[in-house]
Amino acid sequence: MDLVSARIDRALDDQRERLAAISPDLAPFDAYARDLLSGGKRFRALFCYWGWQSVAGRSGSFDPLAEGSRQTTAEAIVTVAAALEIFHAAALVHDDIMDRSDTRRGRPAAHRRFESLHEESGWVGDRGLYGTNSALLLGDLLLSLSDAVFDEGLALLDPARARIVRQEFHTMRLDVTAGQYLDVHEETAWPTIDEAEHLVRAQRVIVFKSAKYSVEAPLLIGALVAGASEAQLEGLRAFGLPLGVAYQLRDDMLGVFGDPEVTGKPAGDDLREGKRTVLIASARKALPSGPRQLLDELLGDPDLDEAQVQMLRATLTESGAVAAVERSIDRHVQRAKAAIEAAPLTPSAREQLVSLADTVSRRVA
Repeated sequence: MDLVSARIDRALDDQRERLAAISPDLAPFDAYARDLLSGGKRFRALFCYWGWQSVAGRSGSFDPLAEGSRQTTAEAIVTVAAALEIFHAAALVHDDIMDRSDTRRGRPAAHRRFESLHEESGWVGDRGLYGTNSALLLGDLLLSLSDAVFDEGLALLDPARARIVRQEFHTMRLDVTAGQYLDVHEETAWPTIDEAEHLVRAQRVIVFKSAKYSVEAPLLIGALVAGASEAQLEGLRAFGLPLGVAYQLRDDMLGVFGDPEVTGKPAGDDLREGKRTVLIASARKALPSGPRQLLDELLGDPDLDEAQVQMLRATLTESGAVAAVERSIDRHVQRAKAAIEAAPLTPSAREQLVSLADTVSRRVA
Protein backbone atom coordinates (compact mmCIF):
# COMPACT_ATOMS: atom_id res chain seq x y z
CA MET A 1 0.00 0.00 0.00
CA ASP A 2 3.02 2.32 -0.23
CA LEU A 3 1.76 3.84 -3.48
CA VAL A 4 -1.62 4.63 -1.95
CA SER A 5 0.02 6.17 1.13
CA ALA A 6 2.26 8.29 -1.10
CA ARG A 7 -0.78 9.49 -3.08
CA ILE A 8 -2.56 10.42 0.16
CA ASP A 9 0.51 12.34 1.34
CA ARG A 10 0.64 14.25 -1.93
CA ALA A 11 -3.00 15.23 -1.59
CA LEU A 12 -2.39 16.40 1.98
CA ASP A 13 0.67 18.37 0.87
CA ASP A 14 -1.38 20.21 -1.74
CA GLN A 15 -4.12 20.91 0.80
CA ARG A 16 -1.59 22.15 3.38
CA GLU A 17 -0.26 24.75 0.95
CA ARG A 18 -3.75 26.13 0.42
CA LEU A 19 -4.56 26.12 4.15
CA ALA A 20 -1.28 27.85 5.01
CA ALA A 21 -1.99 30.54 2.42
CA ILE A 22 -5.31 31.28 4.14
CA SER A 23 -4.16 31.36 7.79
CA PRO A 24 -1.64 29.75 10.14
CA ASP A 25 -4.57 29.07 12.48
CA LEU A 26 -5.57 26.23 10.13
CA ALA A 27 -2.44 24.21 10.94
CA PRO A 28 -4.37 21.78 13.22
CA PHE A 29 -6.50 20.73 10.25
CA ASP A 30 -3.38 19.53 8.47
CA ALA A 31 -1.78 17.93 11.54
CA TYR A 32 -4.89 16.03 12.67
CA ALA A 33 -5.72 14.84 9.14
CA ARG A 34 -2.18 13.52 8.68
CA ASP A 35 -2.23 11.68 11.98
CA LEU A 36 -5.54 10.02 11.14
CA LEU A 37 -4.48 9.03 7.62
CA SER A 38 -1.05 7.77 8.67
CA GLY A 39 -2.59 4.74 10.37
CA GLY A 40 -5.23 2.17 9.61
CA LYS A 41 -5.26 -1.13 7.81
CA ARG A 42 -6.05 0.24 4.33
CA PHE A 43 -8.73 -2.44 3.81
CA ARG A 44 -10.78 -0.27 1.45
CA ALA A 45 -7.76 0.44 -0.71
CA LEU A 46 -6.91 -3.26 -0.74
CA PHE A 47 -10.39 -4.30 -1.79
CA CYS A 48 -10.43 -1.59 -4.44
CA TYR A 49 -7.11 -2.77 -5.84
CA TRP A 50 -8.03 -6.45 -5.84
CA GLY A 51 -11.38 -5.63 -7.42
CA TRP A 52 -9.39 -4.00 -10.22
CA GLN A 53 -6.89 -6.84 -10.31
CA SER A 54 -9.65 -9.45 -10.50
CA VAL A 55 -10.71 -7.97 -13.84
CA ALA A 56 -7.46 -6.48 -15.17
CA GLY A 57 -5.40 -9.60 -14.46
CA ARG A 58 -2.10 -8.06 -13.48
CA SER A 59 0.79 -9.57 -11.53
CA GLY A 60 0.33 -10.45 -7.86
CA SER A 61 2.37 -7.60 -6.37
CA PHE A 62 1.01 -4.14 -5.68
CA ASP A 63 3.21 -2.34 -8.17
CA PRO A 64 0.81 -1.18 -10.87
CA LEU A 65 3.09 1.62 -12.04
CA ALA A 66 5.45 -1.05 -13.38
CA GLU A 67 2.91 -2.05 -16.02
CA GLY A 68 4.41 0.18 -18.71
CA SER A 69 1.85 0.79 -21.45
CA ARG A 70 -1.00 0.40 -18.98
CA GLN A 71 0.31 3.05 -16.63
CA THR A 72 -2.69 5.35 -17.07
CA THR A 73 -5.29 2.94 -15.65
CA ALA A 74 -2.75 1.84 -13.04
CA GLU A 75 -2.39 5.43 -11.85
CA ALA A 76 -6.17 5.70 -11.83
CA ILE A 77 -6.62 2.76 -9.46
CA VAL A 78 -3.98 4.06 -7.04
CA THR A 79 -5.62 7.48 -7.03
CA VAL A 80 -9.15 6.12 -6.60
CA ALA A 81 -7.99 3.80 -3.79
CA ALA A 82 -6.38 6.78 -2.04
CA ALA A 83 -9.64 8.72 -2.33
CA LEU A 84 -11.51 5.89 -0.64
CA GLU A 85 -9.10 5.97 2.30
CA ILE A 86 -9.53 9.74 2.63
CA PHE A 87 -13.31 9.32 2.56
CA HIS A 88 -12.97 6.70 5.30
CA ALA A 89 -10.99 9.15 7.43
CA ALA A 90 -13.77 11.73 7.03
CA ALA A 91 -16.35 9.16 8.09
CA LEU A 92 -14.30 8.27 11.18
CA VAL A 93 -14.12 11.90 12.30
CA HIS A 94 -17.89 12.29 12.01
CA ASP A 95 -18.56 8.85 13.52
CA ASP A 96 -16.47 9.65 16.60
CA ILE A 97 -18.46 12.83 17.16
CA MET A 98 -21.78 10.99 16.94
CA ASP A 99 -20.56 8.20 19.21
CA ARG A 100 -18.92 10.60 21.68
CA SER A 101 -15.75 8.51 21.36
CA ASP A 102 -12.67 9.64 23.24
CA THR A 103 -10.07 7.79 21.20
CA ARG A 104 -9.32 6.57 17.70
CA ARG A 105 -6.41 4.26 16.90
CA GLY A 106 -4.87 4.86 20.31
CA ARG A 107 -4.95 8.66 20.00
CA PRO A 108 -7.56 11.19 21.12
CA ALA A 109 -10.42 11.47 18.63
CA ALA A 110 -10.35 14.62 16.48
CA HIS A 111 -13.03 16.46 18.46
CA ARG A 112 -11.17 15.68 21.69
CA ARG A 113 -7.94 17.02 20.20
CA PHE A 114 -9.67 20.27 19.29
CA GLU A 115 -11.11 20.44 22.81
CA SER A 116 -7.61 20.08 24.27
CA LEU A 117 -6.27 22.71 21.89
CA HIS A 118 -8.96 25.11 23.10
CA GLU A 119 -8.19 24.44 26.76
CA GLU A 120 -4.40 24.58 26.42
CA SER A 121 -4.59 27.83 24.44
CA GLY A 122 -6.70 29.59 27.07
CA TRP A 123 -9.45 30.52 24.63
CA VAL A 124 -12.92 31.62 25.73
CA GLY A 125 -16.23 29.85 25.24
CA ASP A 126 -17.33 26.22 25.49
CA ARG A 127 -14.40 23.93 24.67
CA GLY A 128 -16.72 21.00 23.96
CA LEU A 129 -18.67 22.99 21.40
CA TYR A 130 -15.44 24.24 19.87
CA GLY A 131 -14.17 20.67 19.61
CA THR A 132 -17.35 19.35 17.99
CA ASN A 133 -17.69 22.21 15.52
CA SER A 134 -14.02 22.10 14.52
CA ALA A 135 -14.05 18.32 14.02
CA LEU A 136 -17.21 18.54 11.91
CA LEU A 137 -15.40 20.96 9.65
CA LEU A 138 -12.33 18.72 9.54
CA GLY A 139 -14.53 15.84 8.44
CA ASP A 140 -16.11 18.04 5.78
CA LEU A 141 -12.68 19.12 4.59
CA LEU A 142 -11.64 15.48 4.21
CA LEU A 143 -14.83 14.73 2.29
CA SER A 144 -13.98 17.54 -0.10
CA LEU A 145 -10.41 16.28 -0.47
CA SER A 146 -11.68 12.76 -1.14
CA ASP A 147 -13.89 14.09 -3.93
CA ALA A 148 -11.02 16.03 -5.47
CA VAL A 149 -8.66 13.05 -5.44
CA PHE A 150 -11.36 10.72 -6.78
CA ASP A 151 -11.99 13.10 -9.67
CA GLU A 152 -8.26 13.13 -10.46
CA GLY A 153 -8.41 9.35 -10.80
CA LEU A 154 -11.50 9.51 -13.01
CA ALA A 155 -9.81 12.04 -15.29
CA LEU A 156 -7.42 9.26 -16.32
CA LEU A 157 -10.30 7.11 -17.63
CA ASP A 158 -12.46 7.54 -20.70
CA PRO A 159 -15.54 9.66 -19.91
CA ALA A 160 -18.09 6.86 -20.23
CA ARG A 161 -16.24 4.62 -17.80
CA ALA A 162 -15.58 7.53 -15.46
CA ARG A 163 -19.33 8.25 -15.22
CA ILE A 164 -20.05 4.64 -14.21
CA VAL A 165 -17.32 4.67 -11.55
CA ARG A 166 -18.52 8.00 -10.20
CA GLN A 167 -22.08 6.65 -9.88
CA GLU A 168 -20.84 3.70 -7.79
CA PHE A 169 -18.93 6.12 -5.56
CA HIS A 170 -22.07 8.21 -5.14
CA THR A 171 -24.12 5.11 -4.29
CA MET A 172 -21.55 4.10 -1.67
CA ARG A 173 -21.70 7.52 -0.04
CA LEU A 174 -25.50 7.53 0.00
CA ASP A 175 -25.64 4.02 1.49
CA VAL A 176 -23.16 4.72 4.29
CA THR A 177 -24.85 8.00 5.20
CA ALA A 178 -28.24 6.29 5.33
CA GLY A 179 -26.78 3.44 7.38
CA GLN A 180 -25.10 5.84 9.78
CA TYR A 181 -28.39 7.63 10.38
CA LEU A 182 -30.20 4.32 10.95
CA ASP A 183 -27.51 3.42 13.50
CA VAL A 184 -28.11 6.70 15.36
CA HIS A 185 -31.88 6.25 15.03
CA GLU A 186 -31.88 2.75 16.53
CA GLU A 187 -30.07 3.95 19.65
CA THR A 188 -33.01 6.19 20.55
CA ALA A 189 -36.04 4.67 18.82
CA TRP A 190 -35.62 1.04 19.96
CA PRO A 191 -38.13 1.21 22.89
CA THR A 192 -40.91 2.12 20.43
CA ILE A 193 -40.13 -0.69 17.99
CA ASP A 194 -41.73 -4.13 18.01
CA GLU A 195 -39.40 -6.64 19.71
CA ALA A 196 -39.69 -8.96 16.72
CA GLU A 197 -38.10 -6.32 14.46
CA HIS A 198 -34.98 -5.53 16.51
CA LEU A 199 -32.71 -8.15 14.95
CA VAL A 200 -33.83 -7.45 11.38
CA ARG A 201 -33.27 -3.74 11.87
CA ALA A 202 -29.81 -4.31 13.36
CA GLN A 203 -28.92 -6.44 10.35
CA ARG A 204 -30.05 -3.67 8.00
CA VAL A 205 -27.76 -1.19 9.76
CA ILE A 206 -24.84 -3.58 9.25
CA VAL A 207 -25.50 -3.86 5.52
CA PHE A 208 -25.76 -0.15 4.79
CA LYS A 209 -23.49 1.38 7.41
CA SER A 210 -20.58 -0.97 6.87
CA ALA A 211 -20.90 -4.06 4.66
CA LYS A 212 -21.39 -2.23 1.39
CA TYR A 213 -19.07 0.65 2.20
CA SER A 214 -16.22 -1.40 3.69
CA VAL A 215 -16.01 -4.27 1.20
CA GLU A 216 -18.60 -4.43 -1.58
CA ALA A 217 -18.34 -0.86 -2.91
CA PRO A 218 -14.51 -0.69 -2.97
CA LEU A 219 -14.46 -4.01 -4.88
CA LEU A 220 -17.00 -2.76 -7.41
CA ILE A 221 -15.29 0.60 -7.85
CA GLY A 222 -11.97 -1.10 -8.54
CA ALA A 223 -13.55 -3.55 -10.95
CA LEU A 224 -15.38 -0.77 -12.80
CA VAL A 225 -12.11 1.13 -13.24
CA ALA A 226 -10.87 -1.99 -15.07
CA GLY A 227 -14.04 -2.21 -17.20
CA ALA A 228 -15.73 -5.15 -15.50
CA SER A 229 -18.54 -7.09 -17.14
CA GLU A 230 -21.89 -7.56 -15.40
CA ALA A 231 -20.99 -11.20 -14.65
CA GLN A 232 -17.77 -10.10 -12.96
CA LEU A 233 -19.59 -7.43 -10.97
CA GLU A 234 -22.19 -9.95 -9.87
CA GLY A 235 -19.46 -12.30 -8.64
CA LEU A 236 -17.84 -9.51 -6.65
CA ARG A 237 -21.20 -8.48 -5.15
CA ALA A 238 -21.88 -12.08 -4.12
CA PHE A 239 -18.48 -12.12 -2.41
CA GLY A 240 -18.40 -8.58 -1.05
CA LEU A 241 -21.74 -8.29 0.71
CA PRO A 242 -21.53 -11.38 2.96
CA LEU A 243 -17.88 -10.63 3.70
CA GLY A 244 -18.83 -7.06 4.57
CA VAL A 245 -21.44 -8.37 6.99
CA ALA A 246 -18.83 -10.64 8.59
CA TYR A 247 -16.45 -7.67 8.78
CA GLN A 248 -18.95 -5.57 10.73
CA LEU A 249 -20.02 -8.45 12.97
CA ARG A 250 -16.36 -8.84 13.95
CA ASP A 251 -16.18 -5.08 14.53
CA ASP A 252 -19.21 -5.31 16.83
CA MET A 253 -17.56 -8.10 18.79
CA LEU A 254 -14.38 -6.05 19.15
CA GLY A 255 -16.43 -3.07 20.31
CA VAL A 256 -17.49 -5.13 23.33
CA PHE A 257 -14.68 -7.66 23.89
CA GLY A 258 -11.66 -6.07 22.18
CA ASP A 259 -8.37 -5.46 23.96
CA PRO A 260 -7.88 -1.67 24.30
CA GLU A 261 -4.12 -2.09 23.83
CA VAL A 262 -4.82 -3.58 20.40
CA THR A 263 -7.97 -1.78 19.25
CA GLY A 264 -6.92 1.67 20.42
CA LYS A 265 -10.36 2.23 21.97
CA PRO A 266 -11.56 1.82 25.57
CA ALA A 267 -12.85 -1.62 26.61
CA GLY A 268 -16.59 -2.00 26.09
CA ASP A 269 -16.86 1.24 24.14
CA ASP A 270 -19.94 0.08 22.21
CA LEU A 271 -21.70 -0.68 25.50
CA ARG A 272 -21.18 2.87 26.75
CA GLU A 273 -22.29 4.26 23.40
CA GLY A 274 -25.48 2.18 23.47
CA LYS A 275 -24.95 0.49 20.09
CA ARG A 276 -28.00 -1.61 19.13
CA THR A 277 -25.99 -4.20 17.24
CA VAL A 278 -26.84 -7.71 16.09
CA LEU A 279 -24.98 -8.94 19.18
CA ILE A 280 -27.29 -6.94 21.45
CA ALA A 281 -30.45 -7.84 19.52
CA SER A 282 -29.54 -11.54 19.64
CA ALA A 283 -28.92 -11.38 23.39
CA ARG A 284 -32.18 -9.56 24.09
CA LYS A 285 -34.08 -12.18 22.12
CA ALA A 286 -32.58 -14.98 24.23
CA LEU A 287 -32.55 -13.37 27.69
CA PRO A 288 -35.39 -13.68 30.23
CA SER A 289 -37.14 -10.43 31.19
CA GLY A 290 -35.01 -9.63 34.28
CA PRO A 291 -31.53 -9.75 32.68
CA ARG A 292 -32.95 -8.17 29.51
CA GLN A 293 -34.28 -5.21 31.51
CA LEU A 294 -30.91 -4.79 33.24
CA LEU A 295 -29.14 -4.85 29.87
CA ASP A 296 -31.49 -2.16 28.58
CA GLU A 297 -30.92 0.00 31.65
CA LEU A 298 -27.13 -0.16 31.50
CA LEU A 299 -26.59 -0.06 27.75
CA GLY A 300 -25.73 3.46 26.64
CA ASP A 301 -24.58 4.69 30.06
CA PRO A 302 -21.37 6.65 29.33
CA ASP A 303 -20.26 6.20 32.95
CA LEU A 304 -20.20 2.40 33.00
CA ASP A 305 -17.33 1.22 35.17
CA GLU A 306 -15.15 -1.80 34.52
CA ALA A 307 -17.23 -4.07 36.78
CA GLN A 308 -20.42 -3.17 34.92
CA VAL A 309 -18.73 -3.72 31.56
CA GLN A 310 -17.58 -7.16 32.73
CA MET A 311 -21.08 -7.98 33.93
CA LEU A 312 -22.60 -7.02 30.59
CA ARG A 313 -19.97 -9.06 28.75
CA ALA A 314 -20.86 -12.08 30.90
CA THR A 315 -24.57 -11.54 30.23
CA LEU A 316 -24.00 -11.42 26.47
CA THR A 317 -21.87 -14.56 26.59
CA GLU A 318 -24.25 -16.54 28.79
CA SER A 319 -27.21 -15.61 26.58
CA GLY A 320 -25.61 -17.50 23.71
CA ALA A 321 -25.43 -14.35 21.58
CA VAL A 322 -21.63 -14.35 21.36
CA ALA A 323 -21.55 -17.92 20.05
CA ALA A 324 -24.40 -17.12 17.64
CA VAL A 325 -22.55 -14.12 16.20
CA GLU A 326 -19.35 -16.17 15.79
CA ARG A 327 -21.32 -18.81 13.89
CA SER A 328 -22.84 -16.09 11.72
CA ILE A 329 -19.39 -14.70 10.92
CA ASP A 330 -18.23 -18.15 9.83
CA ARG A 331 -21.33 -18.68 7.66
CA HIS A 332 -20.94 -15.34 5.92
CA VAL A 333 -17.24 -15.91 5.25
CA GLN A 334 -17.91 -19.35 3.79
CA ARG A 335 -20.67 -17.91 1.61
CA ALA A 336 -18.29 -15.24 0.35
CA LYS A 337 -15.55 -17.76 -0.41
CA ALA A 338 -17.94 -20.03 -2.30
CA ALA A 339 -19.15 -17.09 -4.39
CA ILE A 340 -15.66 -15.93 -5.36
CA GLU A 341 -14.57 -19.41 -6.39
CA ALA A 342 -17.39 -19.54 -8.94
CA ALA A 343 -16.89 -16.01 -10.27
CA PRO A 344 -15.28 -15.27 -13.69
CA LEU A 345 -12.32 -13.44 -12.21
CA THR A 346 -8.53 -13.62 -12.39
CA PRO A 347 -7.34 -16.70 -10.41
CA SER A 348 -4.54 -14.86 -8.61
CA ALA A 349 -6.99 -12.17 -7.48
CA ARG A 350 -9.48 -14.78 -6.27
CA GLU A 351 -6.72 -16.28 -4.15
CA GLN A 352 -5.87 -12.90 -2.62
CA LEU A 353 -9.52 -12.12 -1.93
CA VAL A 354 -9.99 -15.44 -0.14
CA SER A 355 -6.96 -14.60 2.00
CA LEU A 356 -8.37 -11.14 2.71
CA ALA A 357 -11.65 -12.73 3.79
CA ASP A 358 -9.82 -14.56 6.55
CA THR A 359 -7.84 -11.45 7.51
CA VAL A 360 -10.82 -9.13 7.96
CA SER A 361 -13.05 -11.69 9.70
CA ARG A 362 -10.41 -12.86 12.20
CA ARG A 363 -8.79 -9.53 13.00
CA VAL A 364 -8.28 -8.39 16.58
CA ALA A 365 -8.38 -4.63 15.91
